[in-house]
Amino acid sequence: MSIEKGASPMYRIIFQALARSQIFKKLFMSFPLTRRAVRYFVAGSTWEQAQEAIAIQLDKGLKVSVEYLAEDARSPEHLESTVAAYLDLLEQVGANGWAGDVEVSVKPNALGLLLHDGEELALSNAIKIAAKAQEINATIIMDMAGPGTVTKTLRIVDTLREQYSVNCVLQANYKRTERDCQAMNTPGSRARLCKGSFKAPVPTAYTDIHDIDLSYVRCLKILMEGEGTPLVATHDPVMIEIAQELAAHSNRGLRDFEFQMLYGIRTLEQARLTDLGHTVRVSIPFGENWYDYLVQRLAERPANLRLFLRGLVCGY
Repeated sequence: MSIEKGASPMYRIIFQALARSQIFKKLFMSFPLTRRAVRYFVAGSTWEQAQEAIAIQLDKGLKVSVEYLAEDARSPEHLESTVAAYLDLLEQVGANGWAGDVEVSVKPNALGLLLHDGEELALSNAIKIAAKAQEINATIIMDMAGPGTVTKTLRIVDTLREQYSVNCVLQANYKRTERDCQAMNTPGSRARLCKGSFKAPVPTAYTDIHDIDLSYVRCLKILMEGEGTPLVATHDPVMIEIAQELAAHSNRGLRDFEFQMLYGIRTLEQARLTDLGHTVRVSIPFGENWYDYLVQRLAERPANLRLFLRGLVCGY
C-alpha cells in the first residue's frame, strides 16, 4: 500500500504566495484551458452545475457535503447576499428531496467572523442558516479556517448546538484538537476530523508531517471511543486503514462513522469503501470564488497539482 505524501513547507509557501498574488490570479483565471482542468476539483460556478454533480454522486450511493465557495466577508453589506445564498442553497436541497443525504458546509468567515464584533455577527447569521436547515430536516457543518478563528468558531458551534443540529470541523495539526475532540464528542454530535491545511504558529501547531499523522490518530481514537459519530476526512490510505481498525476495536459498525473525501480525489477509493458497506461523503464545492479554493487544494498535496496539470493537457 502506498503512503500519501503531504506537501513540503516550501511547496506550501509557494502556493500561499500565489494565493495572495492578484496579478497571478488574473493571469491564471484568464488562461483558456484553466476552467477545463478546474472542473476536476470544482463542480462549477452555478447551482445548476453543482446540482448535476450532486445527483451523480448520490446515484453512486455516496452522500454529499455541498460547499458554496463564498468569499470572506469584508463589509456588513456583503453579508446579506452571502446569507441569502446559503438559505437559497438549503431551499434547493430540500426541494430536491436531498435533506437526508446532503449537508451544507458553512464558512464562519463568510458570515462576518473577521469583522468588528465578528463573533456576534457570525453567530446571528449562522442561526438563520441553522434554522432553515432544521426547517427542511437537513444538517449544516461549520467549516474551520485559520488558527485565529478556532476558539470563536467552536463557541459559535456550542451555542448553535443548544437548539440545532450542527456539525463541526476539527484539524489535527493544531495541538489543542485532542481537547476539542473530547469536548465535542457528545451523544448525537458529528465531528469532521481532517489533518488541516492552515499554517499556524509553531507553539500551537504541529508542522512535521509525521507529528500531524500521530495527532490525527490520537484524535481519531478519541472520537471512535466516544459517543458521537466520527467523520473521517482523509485520502491517506494508512489513515483509512487505521480508522477501520479503531472502529472495530470500539465496536462500531460500518455505518457508525463516515469517510469523507473531496470531489475529484481518489474516486476509485470512494467506490471501494462504498462497496464494502461504509458511508462515504464527498465534499462538492461550487461558486465563482473557485480560485482560492483551488489554490488551497493544490497546496495540500503535490498529487493534486499533477492531476490539475494533466487536466490542462488532456482534459481528463
